Amino acid sequence: MEEGAQVPELFQRIFREHYPVVARKLYALTGDYAAAEDLAQEVFLRLYRSPPEKLEAVGAWLHRVLTRVGYDYLRQRSSNKTLLEKETARVAVWSEGAAPSGETEVIREWEIDVVRRVLHKLSERDRTALLFREEGYSYEEIALRLEVNPKIVGTLLARAEERLKKKYGQEEEQLDEGQNEEDRRGTGL
Repeated sequence: MEEGAQVPELFQRIFREHYPVVARKLYALTGDYAAAEDLAQEVFLRLYRSPPEKLEAVGAWLHRVLTRVGYDYLRQRSSNKTLLEKETARVAVWSEGAAPSGETEVIREWEIDVVRRVLHKLSERDRTALLFREEGYSYEEIALRLEVNPKIVGTLLARAEERLKKKYGQEEEQLDEGQNEEDRRGTGL
């Protein structure tokens, strides 16, 4: 946008002119009025932070950004819905009297403990990226939080996952070796 005091004035004019259309298109895309308003604010925040080079093309720029923001929202909502459905199915199975055995619970708690230890062995960036993905953040949101280029998030996540798997395997081996040593001492071998 232009320099000086004209920026807020120009931005306000663009906002007043285009906001109703942006919000209406996002509502048509999402079917949720509150979400559409939130997403429209996100679109205009992006416009304010990094406007297009040619302001005469602001309408097309807004349309492209609102489409991306809308689809990111729908992907995240779909992901959250799938996660909720899986959790609901798991609870339904438990409520039918098929609650996990004590052994299953102990194993589950052990696995959670191992994953936590392994996560703490990863770099802060790897750990944060994996946790954000697990929470359902979009690649764009992960990039924003990690302050990296959105184009590298997929690669960053894939490498972080590989490191997690490798460290998890090492952790299991160490625990198995420790258990074997303990078994040998217990039997007097």
